[in-house]
Amino acid sequence: MTKSVAVEGSVRVDLLGGTIDLRPINLILPNVVTLNLATGLKAKVKLEEDEREGIEIISLDYDSKQFFAASDFESSKLYGDHFGPLSFVAQIIDHFGIHKNLKVTLESGSPPGAGLGGSSSMGVTLYKALCQYTGRELDRDRAIQIVNEIEGRILNCGPAGYQDYYPALFGGVLALKAAPGEITVEQLYSSELKEVLEKNCTLVYSGITRLSGINNWEVYKQFFDGVEATRKGLGEIAKLSHNAYQAIKNKNFEQLPELISQEGAVRRQLFPNILSPEMENLYNSIKEEVSELGIKVCGAGGGGCFLLIHGENSSSKVKELVAKNDMTVLDFQVEPSLS
Repeated sequence: MTKSVAVEGSVRVDLLGGTIDLRPINLILPNVVTLNLATGLKAKVKLEEDEREGIEIISLDYDSKQFFAASDFESSKLYGDHFGPLSFVAQIIDHFGIHKNLKVTLESGSPPGAGLGGSSSMGVTLYKALCQYTGRELDRDRAIQIVNEIEGRILNCGPAGYQDYYPALFGGVLALKAAPGEITVEQLYSSELKEVLEKNCTLVYSGITRLSGINNWEVYKQFFDGVEATRKGLGEIAKLSHNAYQAIKNKNFEQLPELISQEGAVRRQLFPNILSPEMENLYNSIKEEVSELGIKVCGAGGGGCFLLIHGENSSSKVKELVAKNDMTVLDFQVEPSLS
């Protein structure tokens, strides 16, 4: 019988505290906590035994199929341009020392450049699948560290934040708390919290691709150059995120929509171009009919997806207006925690 493993992992929506998940900013600002959640949008990985002397990588998102010989998995090719957009996948596979007899099928679960951390979710989901395939025990913290460092090397545009990897392996609603040498993961999921978030938030894909890593580097540099506006903005994000964490802990869930909206507003000041003209026009148009509307762009420094925050009675109206403006409402479900 052919050996086969299938694994899936959620892409995330960041609620509050993105960008401050960069080391050592996370240790310099006080009380840093990043809040995010696992969505019903899933990265999917299937591994199958193959008789050939190499590895076949199939991307369902891009309708592509490529075969790499075992001899391709050597340093100059792995860390050069040989694998192209599949370099991330190839380097994770190489970490396990597998260079042949494997077929890998991938599906991201997220639109490209959507700001939902799709590539990061795919990376840790692939790592988890490879652990199962090789019979290794999965150490989630170690997996996140390795995949984060591989992705940072490939992006080659400064430090990579760590929040994107956790929801795929932990599920639920997470508080990621920084400390020297570790990130503490606290699971906050409850059915009550799930209900509040799903009723008060609409996840929208604009169709516009953004690259968050570049904005991360710009704000990182400004922080350490002592730019007052940047330090103040990140400090305000940290404060709002900590307030939201306390609200969840105290079950004051009704405070969350406003705190998420406020964080989104601070982020728009910190990143002047975070909203595309199309996003801003949509927001202003809907706000004329839904006065309490807030907006929170997904991704540390921009992305093609954003949350519209509103009262639960306005949910249907918001979705209707998004559709009229030729943007796409994505299915927004908060997944339960994983054991």
